[in-house]
Amino acid sequence: MASSTSVVLAALFANGAIAIMKFGGYLLTGSPAMLSETYHSVSDTGNQVFLLVGIKYGAQEATRSHPFGHGKAQFFYSLLVSVMLFGIAGWESARHGVSALREGGVHRASEDVTLLGATFDPVYVNYAVLLGAIAFESYALWKAYQGISRQMDDHGWTSLREAFSKTSDVTTLTALTEDTIALAGAGIALFGVYLTRTTGNPVYDAGSALVIGIMLMGFAVALAVENKRLILGESLAKEDEDELRRIIADWEGVTELVDLRTVYFGAEELLLTADIAFDPVLDAEEINERITELERALTEHDDQLQRIYIEPEVQDATR
Repeated sequence: MASSTSVVLAALFANGAIAIMKFGGYLLTGSPAMLSETYHSVSDTGNQVFLLVGIKYGAQEATRSHPFGHGKAQFFYSLLVSVMLFGIAGWESARHGVSALREGGVHRASEDVTLLGATFDPVYVNYAVLLGAIAFESYALWKAYQGISRQMDDHGWTSLREAFSKTSDVTTLTALTEDTIALAGAGIALFGVYLTRTTGNPVYDAGSALVIGIMLMGFAVALAVENKRLILGESLAKEDEDELRRIIADWEGVTELVDLRTVYFGAEELLLTADIAFDPVLDAEEINERITELERALTEHDDQLQRIYIEPEVQDATR
């Protein structure tokens, strides 16, 4: 959880600073791409606030009304991020890009700007801001990648695609996705502004705003799907669940694993229930000892297991 918080705080710092710089660049140049990137960074800053609220709320202790705690709050707030903020930022960016294209281009400031005694072409403000954004976003992406890499090492995942589809730490996943899109968006905006500057054709700047918007909305849908699977109560991945089944089936005194189910009730928080048939020669005390040892072994195998409920069954010796 501490890792997720540090990832979100790094992204919050980066996006807050970038949003201010981009808006200043837009005011000086009127670039559609810069306005789209401003929407993007303001959205990302709001995203981090939502994610921090989710982490804080999800860390609350279990209560009578919420006996398994509030861990799913992170899934809910991450869903808000993907649908409300990402979607709104993407829609506004795309709409502004389309509007600029219909008007035939960019209403960029044509006169040089004097600032602190220096006179310069305002387009260089965009260059400086976007290069600064790339630097900030690279730092935030590095922090998010460290977070997801630790999970990949812990679970043996071999690719980011596998981690994206299996992780329950949606906070780190959302931050990683945001930072990747933000870095790509800054690069697209820089390319569009540069092409417009060198060719004199404002379509490139406006077009980059549209591309950024479409990209944002696309990733919003992908993130929403990933959060939905966890909100609805997804189980542990089949291959990982099969390993738990093997541990139980091979345990001393176990004759049959009748049923096993897992479900995420929070970020990296798993619940496991199992119906297990024990050897009929075991008495109640011996069965309880076997269950205690088995629970310890399962937890050591996968530290995501926070709650384990085992229902013992004793097979009829005459069968």
